[in-house]
Amino acid sequence: MTVFFIGAGPGDPELITVKGQRLVRTCPVLLYAGSLVPDAVLAGNIAEVVVNTAELDLDAIVALLADAHAKGQHVARVHSGDPSLYGAIGEQIRRLRALGIPYEIVPGVTATAASAATLGCELTLPGVSQTLILTRYARKTSMPDGEQLHDLARHRATMAIHLGVRHIARIAEELIPHYGADCPVAVVYRASWPDEEKITGTLADIAARVQGTDIERTALILVGRVLNAEQFAESTLYAKGPASGDD
Repeated sequence: MTVFFIGAGPGDPELITVKGQRLVRTCPVLLYAGSLVPDAVLAGNIAEVVVNTAELDLDAIVALLADAHAKGQHVARVHSGDPSLYGAIGEQIRRLRALGIPYEIVPGVTATAASAATLGCELTLPGVSQTLILTRYARKTSMPDGEQLHDLARHRATMAIHLGVRHIARIAEELIPHYGADCPVAVVYRASWPDEEKITGTLADIAARVQGTDIERTALILVGRVLNAEQFAESTLYAKGPASGDD
């Protein structure tokens, strides 16, 4: 048997991969991450065991995986977005390795990708930003040395900030010295879900714009000049003339 860590995507059930959908529908054991995974993603499954793991601790989850292993049953372990980003699969994998239980990671569409799609923008524009930083706001879990928000902001790259919308005013305050008060910002709540919301502004006014809403969690903050850039160089990918290699 194998434990498949499956990325369900950001919310739209059509944004799960074909492989992920096939495994969800065919594995005899199905564990999913509560309200973060839409019911529609689980539709069509024929699992004998279906468990919402939202209220379970790590020991209880691993016990379910070990029980499936003992019975020779494949497990679809469904996480939101891409499981390798803030999916807490590392601790599960460490336990599985210790128990000799095989596993596989099936990638998923990230919240960052879904947010860029709903905003209708490219996050890496020539001459504007060629780097995307995915990070989170430090609250309960401390950040390693060199990964504090002000450290990352020095690069002035496009930034996607998870788990920080409740602290949007403080985040803006930390970023303004590096990006400028007029730098565009977007807050996307539940990207690709039916109740998706998006709020755009600048580092100077985004906190006030968010304050008038009920958005407190499940939102991504995107920061960078790419969000409203009109003047940027064209890439060499489609340029006329001789092929330009990997540039």
